Amino acid sequence: MNPREKSTLAPNLGVYVHWPYCARICPYCDFNVYKTRDIDAARWKAALVRDLESWAARGEGRKLTSLYFGGGTPSLAPLAVIEAVIEACDRLWGFDTAPEITLEANPTDAELSRFQAFAGAGVTRLSLGVQSFDDAALAFLGRNHDGAAARAGVDLALRLFPRMTFDLIYALPGRSAEDWRRGLAEALEIGAPHLSLYQLTIEPGTAFDKAVARGKWAPPAEDLAADLFDIAQEMTAAAGLPAYEISNHARPGAESAHNLLYWAGGDYIGIGPGAHGRLTSGAERIATETPLRPEDYLAAVETSGCGATVQSPLDAEAQLIERLTMGLRLAEGVRVYAGGHFYMDDTRVARLHELVDGGFLSFHCGCLQATEEGRRVLNAVIKRLLA
Repeated sequence: MNPREKSTLAPNLGVYVHWPYCARICPYCDFNVYKTRDIDAARWKAALVRDLESWAARGEGRKLTSLYFGGGTPSLAPLAVIEAVIEACDRLWGFDTAPEITLEANPTDAELSRFQAFAGAGVTRLSLGVQSFDDAALAFLGRNHDGAAARAGVDLALRLFPRMTFDLIYALPGRSAEDWRRGLAEALEIGAPHLSLYQLTIEPGTAFDKAVARGKWAPPAEDLAADLFDIAQEMTAAAGLPAYEISNHARPGAESAHNLLYWAGGDYIGIGPGAHGRLTSGAERIATETPLRPEDYLAAVETSGCGATVQSPLDAEAQLIERLTMGLRLAEGVRVYAGGHFYMDDTRVARLHELVDGGFLSFHCGCLQATEEGRRVLNAVIKRLLA
């Protein structure tokens, strides 16, 4: 069953686990990550399981539809930690039929050697940080693998896991539209059921941000970046992997069930340093957040039993903003009218009509969608709608 169809039949619940350590910090990355150090596997296992137990004790009776290990580089976590989290989720909630258990990995020798063990532990979906198959592009991005290793990692993942996906980054400086077309064609020929295609963005405080500020290089012009986005839409659709979200492409039925929880406003528990969660409790929508620093997270769990130091209800405005910013990323859009109630005030309704008239949004039967033109400038569209 398509995860989007399933989400309309029953409230889904997922778990996100943030593993904060990486072998190296990529120059474009602004995630909550830290260089790998000596890991106390027993301490991490105990903390993550105890955090899960604290959430299960609150009476959440739904089965899990997804479990996602992100980071950081969770494929470098001690295998005992991964196994313990999967076992705890199964014991505390149980998994829905054919659950999606995703683990992020990179195509390095150290991680490739562990793929079989992860599959044996219960991981059903691997998300591989390929980023490119071109050696020069990988060197620029600061990756610690080359193109041959990237291809070997994808081939192995396709053999071992029922489902897999890999990431590519485009809009690199000095690269043409034809360069992107060739690189994407190579990726599509592999036959993976899911691809995530991300435009390189310069995040504040990253090494790339500092390099651009010093004038060492500049990102491509907006017109070229838009052309590259269009090429991606055309080529993936022709290959049978249409976009179901602004950056994600899949064969029908191969969409990421866990990420759809985020975009469709589902419920998920977040554990690990810097993890966020969203849970529905009665009429309230609760936002949770854990401490960023690994040591602070571990201390919070060991002191109180729960890692979430922020647990607060979202007001109607915050919920609307999340509904629009996340839901408009989906090809199917977001419902803003249901049960006779419109969720936007008159000022925003006026802006909505302005954007519809401009060809950036479409609105039918209570569902708001970004048009083809709107998806090309989605951030600006959302900013105008919410102004």
